[in-house]
Amino acid sequence: MALPSRSDGLLAQIPDSLTDLRGPVDGKVALPPHLSWSGPREYDLADLRLRLSMYRMVITGGGRVDAERYLNARHLTTDWPLLRKGLGPGHRRAWEHKLALGMLP
Repeated sequence: MALPSRSDGLLAQIPDSLTDLRGPVDGKVALPPHLSWSGPREYDLADLRLRLSMYRMVITGGGRVDAERYLNARHLTTDWPLLRKGLGPGHRRAWEHKLALGMLP
């Protein structure tokens, strides 16, 4: 029996629209333990490296509600060219397909 793919169910975990991403634009964000169970829990959004790390954790470890709460559409679209490089192909393709992120200039 084959194991299920890691990307099974990914599309259901992604919000339907970029407008659903209402996370903070600035300040510090403390992630809950189910997203940041190891290492720092607080991320300064002004620091690109920390913001990318936080967004990666939410995208790969969170669900739809987490994405809507912690991700900001403007940051996601601006940072996508860098952020996508740190995601596995399943997450990258799913997010690009569902939110048309692959079509960004």
